[in-house]
Amino acid sequence: METNKFSDIERKINIEFKDKSLLRNAFIHRSYLNEHPEEILSNNERLEFLGDSVLAFVVSEHLYRNYPKHPEGDLTNFRAAIVNAKSLAGAAKELDLGSYLLLSRGEEATGGRTRQYLLANTFEALLGAIYLDQGINAAKDFIYQFLLPSLPNIIEQELYKDYKSKLQELSQEKLGITPVYKVISESGPDHAKTFKMGVFLGEKITAEGEGTSKQTAEQEAAKKALAAWTEAV
Repeated sequence: METNKFSDIERKINIEFKDKSLLRNAFIHRSYLNEHPEEILSNNERLEFLGDSVLAFVVSEHLYRNYPKHPEGDLTNFRAAIVNAKSLAGAAKELDLGSYLLLSRGEEATGGRTRQYLLANTFEALLGAIYLDQGINAAKDFIYQFLLPSLPNIIEQELYKDYKSKLQELSQEKLGITPVYKVISESGPDHAKTFKMGVFLGEKITAEGEGTSKQTAEQEAAKKALAAWTEAV
C-alpha cells in the first residue's frame, strides 16, 4: 500500500526515482520516528535543508536571468515572496503532499497534514530528494513546473511587498514612525500555539492579529492596520 502511495507521487511529478528510499525519506516527519523505532530512515530535515539551498539557487538564477532591469533589492524581495512558507505550502497543497506524510498519531490528530510550515518543509525535502536522485536539471524542472508559475502574478500584483513592509513605508512617510510589534498573548500547546500580536505606532496600539506563528500574526496585524488607515483617509 505504502509503495503504491509513493509511486503515485512519482506519477504526479513525472519523476521515477532510482533510489526509492530517498523519496520515502522526504515524507518522514520527526514525530513518526517516535512511534516507529523500527524505521531505518531518518526524518526529512536534512533533505529539507538541502532542498532549501537548491531552491534559493534555482530561483535566484531565474530572477537574475529574467528580470535584468530590476536591482538587487527587488530580486531579493521577489525571491522571498516565492520561497516563503505560504507560497511553498500552496505548491505542496496542489500536489497533495500532506496526504503522503508519515506522521505520529498525535501530529496527525492536531492537523499536521494541513499545517503550513509542515507542508512547506515537505516541499523542500522532496526537492532535496529530487536533486540527490536526479540532479540539478530535474530539480529545476520541478521548481519551474510547480512553483514558479505563480511568480509573474506576485510581481504584477506587488505581493512581494508584504503588509509589514507596506505599513512601515507608509508610517515612516506619513508619521516618521517605525511600527513595533509586541506579543499580546499566546495560547495552545507548544506544538500548535496561537499567537496574538499587536502593532504599535508610538505608544498607541493600532491593530491586532492572530496566527500560528509570530510572523503570521504580525502580518495579520499589519494588514488590519493598513485597512484601518485606508478607511480613515
